[in-house]
Amino acid sequence: MARRGDIIVGLDIGTTKVATLVGEVKDDGKIEVIGLGTHPSKGMQKGVITEIESTVEAIQKAVAEAELMAGIQVQSVFAGIAGHHIRGFNSHGIVAVKGKEITRVDVDRVLEQAKAVAIPIDRQVLHAIVQEYLIDSQDGIKVPLGMSGIRLEAKVHIVTSAISAAQNIVRCCNKAGLAVADIVLEPLASSLAVLTDDERDLGVALVDVGGGTADLIIYLKGSVVHTSVLPMGGEFITHDIAIGLSTPMASAEKIKRDHGCAMACMVDKGEMIDVPKVGSGDPKVISRQVLCDIIEARAEEIFTLIHKEIRKTGLEDLLGAGVVLTGGVANLPGVGKLAEELMDVPVRVAVPNGVAGLVDLLRNPIHATGVGLLHYAAKHSPAFSEAHRPLYKRMMDKVKIFLNDFV
Repeated sequence: MARRGDIIVGLDIGTTKVATLVGEVKDDGKIEVIGLGTHPSKGMQKGVITEIESTVEAIQKAVAEAELMAGIQVQSVFAGIAGHHIRGFNSHGIVAVKGKEITRVDVDRVLEQAKAVAIPIDRQVLHAIVQEYLIDSQDGIKVPLGMSGIRLEAKVHIVTSAISAAQNIVRCCNKAGLAVADIVLEPLASSLAVLTDDERDLGVALVDVGGGTADLIIYLKGSVVHTSVLPMGGEFITHDIAIGLSTPMASAEKIKRDHGCAMACMVDKGEMIDVPKVGSGDPKVISRQVLCDIIEARAEEIFTLIHKEIRKTGLEDLLGAGVVLTGGVANLPGVGKLAEELMDVPVRVAVPNGVAGLVDLLRNPIHATGVGLLHYAAKHSPAFSEAHRPLYKRMMDKVKIFLNDFV
């Protein structure tokens, strides 16, 4: 766990953008964000790296911007991972307690047994998230240390990823001059930034719809019970706009952000917008409702697939807190209402919270994963790294050493 004064860095390598967030742990354990850098990502498709050099360049530029703002040199990051290769399943371990009370050794043994599952050779365990412990069949135990019992059981949620996908993230970071402290499942990170304890306890599905993927994580009774990643996101909406309106992708993205709405019925029929043509020539003028019809059709498809995924888990009726929606697509006006109508559950559109500093910039669903990576890093960060000390302090130390050589 990070200590006061520690510097932590989250790297969100998304399909459409790379974001770097630099945080400092304060006295009360809160995180103050002191640096933020973003850059368009062109080397990713559906959450997976497809071009090493393009991704490295985007990482370097996003990191450089965050370094300049924070006044530090970043050398180690917590990197997010997504993509359709992500798989999640529940596992169970049982061991006999060796002594009169349960010790850390017993807990480690039962967790190792729960993680000892057969997975394909091309996959690796990304996370083993504890759901609960059972002592002599007594369930609902969160911290078994010091308790008496004969048999200790652990229920865990295992998340696996393709080894190649994780290795490519590490390779890109290394080529950008960065070490990777840990690779973190992006919907898990997002959940740390936007969900409340009450929502986790009541049962909630977090849906993070970014540029290339729709990430899903479900909590029941405070624990993760399901994770999955669907290969659809906001980039598909942009592509539909570009095709439907015969406009370049860059223009389609700008039109979506400036004039888009997920429900065409919310738009005035008489409102007109300018649409640049492919190539040269004056822009054409179309009804904004035509644009929103295109957006609504694809948004309906995305949320229909998400709803099917939730129903497939058999947990739909247990989601007392409904669905929490975040990610870039959550910025579309009307998207929460559309999702609520399609999935027939309460939907809350969420922005990241729990951090100080740069709050105005960070109160946006697109930064849910980045802020969540800082929350994860604060809980799992290794010892404070000399590499993250402010540049001016390290320079002053070198000057002192230099002067001492002449004393």
